[in-house]
Amino acid sequence: MRFDLITIFPEFFAGPLDHGVVRRAKQAGIVQIHVQDLREFAKDRHRTVDDRPFGGGEGMVLKPEPLFAAVEKLLGHSVGNASQKRTPEAGTAILLMSAAGRLFTQETARRYAKLARVLVICGRYEGVDERVAEHLATAEICVGDYVLSGGELPAAIVVDAVTRLLPGAVGNEASTQNESFQEYEGASRSAGVKRGGLLDFPHYTRPAEYRGWKVPEVLIGGNHAEVAQWRREQAFEKTRRNRPELLREGQSEGGGR
Repeated sequence: MRFDLITIFPEFFAGPLDHGVVRRAKQAGIVQIHVQDLREFAKDRHRTVDDRPFGGGEGMVLKPEPLFAAVEKLLGHSVGNASQKRTPEAGTAILLMSAAGRLFTQETARRYAKLARVLVICGRYEGVDERVAEHLATAEICVGDYVLSGGELPAAIVVDAVTRLLPGAVGNEASTQNESFQEYEGASRSAGVKRGGLLDFPHYTRPAEYRGWKVPEVLIGGNHAEVAQWRREQAFEKTRRNRPELLREGQSEGGGR
């Protein structure tokens, strides 16, 4: 799988993507990560990629010309214009990281992990020309309900979340099947779980007692069925306590919601 990260701060990615699962996936040839400096597509000697927005307002906005040019060079073909109907390229996603985008979830990561290529546009300043969101990007993505200085951190999050779902990226692939936002066995939608799934169940390790706090007896009793049942119950409880929005009201989604 290949990631292309389009940014005005290419040096940003020298750190976040050089550790852990992503580093190992690169070394194993599971992923390729190309960082593209957007300023290479500026047309003036000052390498300007932003401008003031029409209608006035505070701050600067990234211009469409360098972004379209960068994506087209990476793809190797034009994405068209207003008089041409655009056909999305199979196996490829073009993501615009934006606070105004749709929330990035584990299900989103699973969808992108099935693709061959993901291009990520890192927004900056007050935003990006809307024609980029409407006619260049295939999706506008947000990593949370807060505002960051730019799209580089969110882009790194997307790369990490998607990479670890690729075959061979994580040493124990079963670990990606039993973690937060998965639907555990027995935790079905009829039990009130949204598509996003449950948070992970609590984990304990040695020592069995620390400062007077003991590991739950069920985990050291050796009964695997009881352990599985306890974990399901605890996953529900932790989700109810920390992320109640992941649990539906009522017992079924109803009406295809």
